[in-house]
Amino acid sequence: MAVFTKLEKKEIKDFLKNFSIGDLISFEGIVKGTENSNFKIITSKNKYILTILEKRVEEEDLPFFMSLQNELVEHGFNCPKPIKNNNNLIINKLKNKNAVIISFLDGENLSTIMPEHCYELGSKIAEFTNITKKLKLSRVNSLRYENWVKIYESFKNINDYSYQEYFSVLNEELIFLKKNWPINLPKAIIHADLFKDNIFFKKKKIAGVIDFYFSCYHFFLYDICIVINDWCFQNNGMLFKYDFLDAIIKGYRKKRKFTSEELNVFNVVLRAATVRILMTRLHDYIFHPKDAIVVKKDPFQYYNILKWHQENRLIL
Repeated sequence: MAVFTKLEKKEIKDFLKNFSIGDLISFEGIVKGTENSNFKIITSKNKYILTILEKRVEEEDLPFFMSLQNELVEHGFNCPKPIKNNNNLIINKLKNKNAVIISFLDGENLSTIMPEHCYELGSKIAEFTNITKKLKLSRVNSLRYENWVKIYESFKNINDYSYQEYFSVLNEELIFLKKNWPINLPKAIIHADLFKDNIFFKKKKIAGVIDFYFSCYHFFLYDICIVINDWCFQNNGMLFKYDFLDAIIKGYRKKRKFTSEELNVFNVVLRAATVRILMTRLHDYIFHPKDAIVVKKDPFQYYNILKWHQENRLIL
């Protein structure tokens, strides 16, 4: 979450006239995240999240994201539910951009991670894909290998020597991934962005999952690799927590077993999941909007993680 598009109170009050969710009492921008503009709004009836879709979210993908969240809610998965307006529409316009209102989830992001949290997360990932593999929904991953190459091409020739080491490592890694890209792995709709700030906890239990704007049809394994990279590394990507990994895998295996093909390419998919984040963070760091209210995420963390995976091979 973040704030790229700024709103005044009157603009939100006027927007809410199209809904039956009460009158606006207060609102605040949410600085966390990097993709969309998000506001916590409190009305006379309840609390909600107002999201203005920015940057990488394509308009044609919005019905998929909304349908996915509705399906998950109907299957008992705790995530935000999109709110329809008085004309029965979920996707609306605000300041000439697509905007949605979703239900607010109670809970908090973790300040300190423990193995028991990781176990819960592993179980939740398997629960997610056990639901989505039965759904008749599909969306191509908009940040697949071909897109990484395009992103790389957009910045590789910038005249700033401080990035040259990144560019050299990424160029070699793209060649490696192209040669070793896995095929025939189990697929379903995955979340594809289960970072710590997208998971809410209450009393060591997961209270909700948010931010589905990267969800797509992809390898089951890709989702858990994104999680391992975010949850199991500390000290800016320099320290790997094996006990966190063990807990995630144990929770995951409680609800789904890995195939032999997945086990064989685990390291490759971990490296791919690292490149996806390193590539987009590097792009956003270089081309950061000066007036955006958002915390820039240093790509150096994922540079360290990539180097670690190149030098170590995890075995499940």
